[in-house]
Amino acid sequence: MKVMFLIRSLGQGGAERQLVNLAHGLRKIGHDVMVVTFYSGECLESELSAEGIPVWTLGKRGRWDILRPVMKLLRLVQQHQPTILYSYLSTANLLGLVPKAWFPSLKLVWGIRASNVDFKCYDWFAKLSFQCECLLSKVADLIIVNSHAGRDYHLAHGFPETKMIVIHNGIDTDRFNHDEEAGRRVRKEWGIEDQEILIGHVGRLDPMKDHPTFLRAAKLLAEKRKDIRFVCVGEGASGYREKLSSIADDLGLANRVIWAGPRRDMPDVYNALDVAVSSSRWGEGLPNVIVEAMACGVLCVVTDVGDSAFLVGDSGIVVQAGDPTLLAQGLVAALNSVRSKDSNRLRERVINNFNMPSCVDQSQRTLASLLE
Repeated sequence: MKVMFLIRSLGQGGAERQLVNLAHGLRKIGHDVMVVTFYSGECLESELSAEGIPVWTLGKRGRWDILRPVMKLLRLVQQHQPTILYSYLSTANLLGLVPKAWFPSLKLVWGIRASNVDFKCYDWFAKLSFQCECLLSKVADLIIVNSHAGRDYHLAHGFPETKMIVIHNGIDTDRFNHDEEAGRRVRKEWGIEDQEILIGHVGRLDPMKDHPTFLRAAKLLAEKRKDIRFVCVGEGASGYREKLSSIADDLGLANRVIWAGPRRDMPDVYNALDVAVSSSRWGEGLPNVIVEAMACGVLCVVTDVGDSAFLVGDSGIVVQAGDPTLLAQGLVAALNSVRSKDSNRLRERVINNFNMPSCVDQSQRTLASLLE
């Protein structure tokens, strides 16, 4: 197979990481793989280049710079003649329709990484893009969704059932592993004492991740225990970052919350945590951060959004989204279980259900079926 991936950029995000992992995996088993991005200069590009996977950029200059990038994409498809164009996320899915129309024999695969989205929290363009996806989804030859919740949501909005398949995310369980020494290094960097409990929220600073509920739950815990610290790992728009910091300050958490920003050493970060949290209110498919944390033996508390509950199974704690009291109760339950947690059990659930070789194998068989 000759697969061309198409994505907006290769920043440090869950969808972007999955694309890189899948590209590596497909290349390793003999397929010809290339990646095209709207924008260049993001951190994951170097990982692809190091493996000899070519990365081209369309050099997009902004939202309304459309014609020139479209023409460049058409030239790349004509020059390299992929058999499959595999796009990730809404804008890339829509852009992929152009070469599909120009080269009818090209197989177009859409990658869907989310479930329900509250479009009131985003600008009009996000809602319009989704409406266009719903209208044009029948043009795609195959739609790969990373969660059952995402599949159900998109089916309810008109996506064709016969073209949709669920393939869960996979992670590199050799990279994400239990490493106490690495965790101690990060804790020391953040000034966390050995006797302190560290609860971590990993994810971009975005309304769907619902940091305000996490912070309000943190306040409830902080009022009862002095030995708990909190860390938020991830980046986002500066204005939203300032808003969250202001909420933390108003809650009296200024000295209890660490804003760590984006990190490249995520296995070490997970190993620094006693408990990992996903407080998302909507939009999740299958969150990588929880799979990665579990692979490192970290107990997780998640909201019942997307396939998060399915992901943790009976190895984690699931609470209703949007309720700081319930989230705080879930965290208390997790803290009561930390000392008796079975790290091997957490890791085994990931190895048995969300490993990268299985994801690559299922993906390559699914993609190959399009060419039969």
